[in-house]
Amino acid sequence: EMQLAESGGDTVDAGGSLRLSCVASGYNGTRYYMAWFRQAPGQEREAVACIYTDNTRPNYADSAKDRFTISHDNAKNTLYLQMDSLKTDDNAVYYCAVSFGFRNWWARYEYDYWGQGTQVTVAS
Repeated sequence: EMQLAESGGDTVDAGGSLRLSCVASGYNGTRYYMAWFRQAPGQEREAVACIYTDNTRPNYADSAKDRFTISHDNAKNTLYLQMDSLKTDDNAVYYCAVSFGFRNWWARYEYDYWGQGTQVTVAS
């Protein structure tokens, strides 16, 4: 069974940057979709960005466009999320997830595997 392990969460000042990582293991295939979701306290988990593991077909939520960049390194089986110009609205636990195919990239039910999450805190 596939396991996902996120890292890179931290506390940063508003306007700062962070890079999150998610290592996938326990699966022999190399082609699937990987995504970042986030969940703030008291709110629904929401999609941030998604990409195919060959680094094509990226999708971004409006909140992430022009500030966040999703990428994947096949050699390391690792998904990244480069987050720049961070805002206090970006405070959340960030999760990575895997889907083998979907109609709606932003829908949680389309994803089969989830990591445990990493906390991102943006201080004003």
